[in-house]
Amino acid sequence: MDIDETPRLGEAPAAYVARLAAEKAAAAARDGEWVLAADTIVVLDGEILGKPVDEADARAMLGRIAGRGHIVLTAVELRHGVDRAGTVEHTRVRMADLSKERIAWYVATGEPMDKAGAYGIQALGALLVEEVEGNYSNVVGLPLPATGRLFEQLGADLLEFRP
Repeated sequence: MDIDETPRLGEAPAAYVARLAAEKAAAAARDGEWVLAADTIVVLDGEILGKPVDEADARAMLGRIAGRGHIVLTAVELRHGVDRAGTVEHTRVRMADLSKERIAWYVATGEPMDKAGAYGIQALGALLVEEVEGNYSNVVGLPLPATGRLFEQLGADLLEFRP
């Protein structure tokens, strides 16, 4: 699946991430199948922080968000046949104060390289996070309560699901 992740001129962060999730779902859609797609970004001072392009970019991103709050936006798009439902969830995260040594250590783990905002809260990046206001699973990359609501909107009975 080859989706252009370049933000469009003037595109707001929430519209951007919703577009990416919708395009990913459309690209994977097959007749009669359920398709779930999601995309997550970090927004700092109105600027989208995607995945770092290299270690220097990861260090710079982490330096920018250190000791500050930012917003994590995850868009989820669900499709079943011609029916579709989507949402964009917002969670506020405040990072701990981070020394250059702590940032260098974390970047050296390789973990930030495929993560929006250069951190993953579900693993070692949790050591960098001071506070989460909102849904934790949204920061991981799939807001589970919202995803369940989308399935229900499209007629799935989650109470009948048996693992």
